Amino acid sequence: MSDTSAEARIRDEISSNDVVLYMKGSPMFPQCGFSAAVVQVLSHIGVKFKGVNVLEDDAIRQGIKDFSNWPTIPQLYVKGEFVGGCDIVREMAAEGELQALFRDKGVEMATAA
Repeated sequence: MSDTSAEARIRDEISSNDVVLYMKGSPMFPQCGFSAAVVQVLSHIGVKFKGVNVLEDDAIRQGIKDFSNWPTIPQLYVKGEFVGGCDIVREMAAEGELQALFRDKGVEMATAA
């Protein structure tokens, strides 16, 4: 599997889904605390998102780090735009910035958080 195909798959994922979380594990069974924390934030806000388990594919696991030039997982993308990792997402949610971003991008939220 070449790097370009991993990059193509990443581009396809983030362009065809409004909210994508590259994470360790799945939204139902996160396999690291940081991934679990971001899932919790997104679930609390009530945003539907696609979780991509990087543990299932080494090309994607490394590819997403290269793609974003960000060294850690999880990574959150909204409407094709890289938002950040766990600390950034938690901080943005606490400040109401994440909810504002979702509103600005037209992403539905189940709660008025």
